[in-house]
Amino acid sequence: MHRRHLLRSAVAGSLLMEGIVADLLRADGTPPGADPLAPRLPPAVEKAKQVIFLFMTGGVSHVDTFDPKPALHRDHGKEIKADHPEIKDRPGYERIFLKRPQWDFAPHGDCGTEVSTLFPHVAAHVDDIAMIRSMHTSHSNHYNATLGMHTGSFAFSRPSIGSWVSYGLGTFNRNLPSFVVIAPQQTYAGTQVYAADFLPGVHQGTLVVPGAEPVANVAPRVPADRQRLELDALRAANEEHRAARAGAADLATRLRSFETAFGMQMAVPEAFDFTGESAATLAAYGLQPGQTTGFGWQCLAARRLVERGVRFVELIDTGSSNNWDAHGDMLSHVGLARNVDRPIGALLADLKARGMLDETLVVWTTEFGRTPFNNTADAKGREHHPWAFSSWLAGGGTKGGIVHGATDEHGLRAVEKPVHTHDLHATILHLLGFDHECLTYRHAGRDYRLTDVHGTVVHDVLA
Repeated sequence: MHRRHLLRSAVAGSLLMEGIVADLLRADGTPPGADPLAPRLPPAVEKAKQVIFLFMTGGVSHVDTFDPKPALHRDHGKEIKADHPEIKDRPGYERIFLKRPQWDFAPHGDCGTEVSTLFPHVAAHVDDIAMIRSMHTSHSNHYNATLGMHTGSFAFSRPSIGSWVSYGLGTFNRNLPSFVVIAPQQTYAGTQVYAADFLPGVHQGTLVVPGAEPVANVAPRVPADRQRLELDALRAANEEHRAARAGAADLATRLRSFETAFGMQMAVPEAFDFTGESAATLAAYGLQPGQTTGFGWQCLAARRLVERGVRFVELIDTGSSNNWDAHGDMLSHVGLARNVDRPIGALLADLKARGMLDETLVVWTTEFGRTPFNNTADAKGREHHPWAFSSWLAGGGTKGGIVHGATDEHGLRAVEKPVHTHDLHATILHLLGFDHECLTYRHAGRDYRLTDVHGTVVHDVLA
């Protein structure tokens, strides 16, 4: 009986309730120790087959980008009271005042979703975007909020969402990693944002650093035919070693790792070779021929990777040394938005033109928002704000042209249909065909999951 049919049966329903779905998810007809990256079908019919996760590090201001607040203009300079974690007992913040947005908003597309002038290219795609204006999170510190957005844990290291997707689904292309992270430099929480933690190490994200050699040490050092002979000899010796240790299931995985490395030497250089892309495509992403850096390069690389079967690609926009953490001056958002807006618009258009958007879930998010107030109304910057921020989804079974949830009139709190980080994770897994409560892994005597003991699927954003 096919595993998908089994899981849809009444028997499967009772087994799910008994909490043994983790074993069923691995029951794909292969024996223990079989390829952990073999492609697997999820328990339910999936809307998305792969994910591109766009992370804007530093905290993007929602009230200056995707959450229009006319009342902030009206009440600019008005003193308010708030027991806010970023100003509590902080000298100089005994009084706080509302601060107006610095950019105008306008409706776009047939749906009329309002977007600020900071994101004109993204705004052109609002008919394909499910905008969530009621996001909130559990911490106001960069490290903890970034860790939470990636792992569901705000205090302790846990597997990244990309690792969970790799664990649950495997990969379509055994010669490429199932989970790739493209970033010019580390973000807050460092390697923990793409670590597998207690999941098998094969599900850890592979870091790609834009440049002449995106993946270090992957270029072949000897001719392929000679390396093939060496690997065949190594395999023969290893198989003899394995035959005497039938109970050591991990040996099979270790043997396959050598083959994976060999395959990557062929597949990785080709995936990051843009010479076959048309001049029009390069121009759409804002790239010059031969360019190997910039967020446009990251976005085009993401399209090429999902096109070649990579399940989860994360693009981390570390921008400049300032990133989006605009304490000192909100005008830093201008250059940062210009850096990512055109490439993101091009990515959405490219995926749609190639017929890939329907099966590719694009997620845009940040770790938290920025305060709609400061200690003076004329302060140039804004502080960290975990109570409200915006994220959006496109493709992969989402409902385009909608706005979900709302903040209050000043953008201080998520008040209508609030969506926590855990809810966003639950929704992403749902679109990939998983019940977030049932994709589990037993570690240290208990079953763990991405959403811990939280999370509710945001059904309103589903097509």
